[in-house]
Amino acid sequence: MDAATGLPWAAQCAGVAFSAFSLCLVALAVVLLLVRRWPWCSCHVCRAYLTGSWAKDFTNLGDWYAHLLRESPTGTVHVHVLGCTVTANPANVEYMLKTNFDNFPKGKTFSALLGDLLGGGIFNVDGDAWRHQRKMASLELGSVAVRSYAYKIIAQEIDARLIPVLAAAADTAAVVDLQDVFRRFAFDTICKISFGLDPGCLEREMPMSKLAAAFDAATRLCAMRGAAASPLLWKAKRLLNVGSERELRNAIKLVDELAAAMIRERRKLGVANSHDLLSRFMASAGDDVVDDKYLRDIVVSFLLAGRDTVSSALTTLFMLLSKNPAVAAAMRAEAGDDGSSAAVTYEHLKGLHYTHAVLYENMRLFPPVQFDSKFCAAADVLPDGTYVSGGARVMYTPYAMGRMPRIWGADHAEFRPDRWLTGAGGSFVPESLYRYPVFQAGLRVCLGKELAITEMKAVAVAVVRAFDVEVVGESGTGACAPKFVSGLTASVSGGFPVRIRRLRK
Repeated sequence: MDAATGLPWAAQCAGVAFSAFSLCLVALAVVLLLVRRWPWCSCHVCRAYLTGSWAKDFTNLGDWYAHLLRESPTGTVHVHVLGCTVTANPANVEYMLKTNFDNFPKGKTFSALLGDLLGGGIFNVDGDAWRHQRKMASLELGSVAVRSYAYKIIAQEIDARLIPVLAAAADTAAVVDLQDVFRRFAFDTICKISFGLDPGCLEREMPMSKLAAAFDAATRLCAMRGAAASPLLWKAKRLLNVGSERELRNAIKLVDELAAAMIRERRKLGVANSHDLLSRFMASAGDDVVDDKYLRDIVVSFLLAGRDTVSSALTTLFMLLSKNPAVAAAMRAEAGDDGSSAAVTYEHLKGLHYTHAVLYENMRLFPPVQFDSKFCAAADVLPDGTYVSGGARVMYTPYAMGRMPRIWGADHAEFRPDRWLTGAGGSFVPESLYRYPVFQAGLRVCLGKELAITEMKAVAVAVVRAFDVEVVGESGTGACAPKFVSGLTASVSGGFPVRIRRLRK
């Protein structure tokens, strides 16, 4: 056999050998995991996690954690197979996020999990890199010009796109996935505010965005890394470029390409006198050349902060309103039930205390970010007496904290917005952020909190004044919690199908 005919056969043999080697390596990782973890921890928590038996009694992992934490005298439990301490104790949260902040960074392990997607963005770094980006973001997000620019975009998007889409669905009696509608709305809005560019995802034709789809896939697959019982599993798959890691690599490649195109477009349009956040970050560098990788990480961080969190909160809000029509009616009465579907003014929104309470009560039960992890740099003891070894993961869970009777009382499971109101006028009074860490707290408290609340408030008021939302099928209507998809932010499995009904013609 000559070389020309022998080459394909040799290539096939090499391919088979490589595949066999890959399978053996993955098998070895699994064996090492079992040898390392299983025999050394036979507690019911670890066995339930590894076998998935918790799912027999609980809809979501967060519900299982909430159950364990309610039963714990300290509000803290250990999941040994993950090397993780999980807490819903406000004193512990304050200790990690404020009192001993420097000892509880994001950590290299967390950065590795999300590094391929978030890079050196503000949500994935510690130390000087974090302080620099936070200072820049704080200056921009606190700017009156930026806030005014952002609210103008939000109001225009509601008036020109969101309301017409819902009105068309009402007029044709069509079933729409309201979660998808809100995600499109939030994506268009954050792209305009952050980059000065309009992807047009909420146009009547509902066009698909390659960036949005790739971003969805990337966040979902990164979350799967964090849920793995050992980093050996996903690291082996990444090395071999197989399975979920190959899918993640392809998704991130597309995110990178589209982010680069967005940055090129922004440079072409110029940054002078532009109020979008990307332009302001670029302009703040003055004559210095801003690294495209740095800008890419900013783009991805803005998308993560401004899109999925807002759409998640709006989806669960209307789930709750569909089961509590009296709350929707009270929101209409407060906003001024004049039949208008247009966005109200910013000043009017600020005075809507009951609506503000409804939003906070919704996020108490369904926080967009259900878990947040830190790593203990040096061995420490939490205020509840829990010992944490150096290098161990510590996770607090806002989802479970919203379901703790020791924090919210015996009616913790009830949707009761008036728990946030006090005084004769029913003024909104916030809870301590360490008891309600939906927007984090301490030195890492969310800088976009006020902008996000304003956006959600404007959407909620515009929709409830014009429409009634009727849930189709079982989604969001039963006694059980909605089932959430694994991801960095909470999204409802199967979407949120609804029918829209006009309140008046």
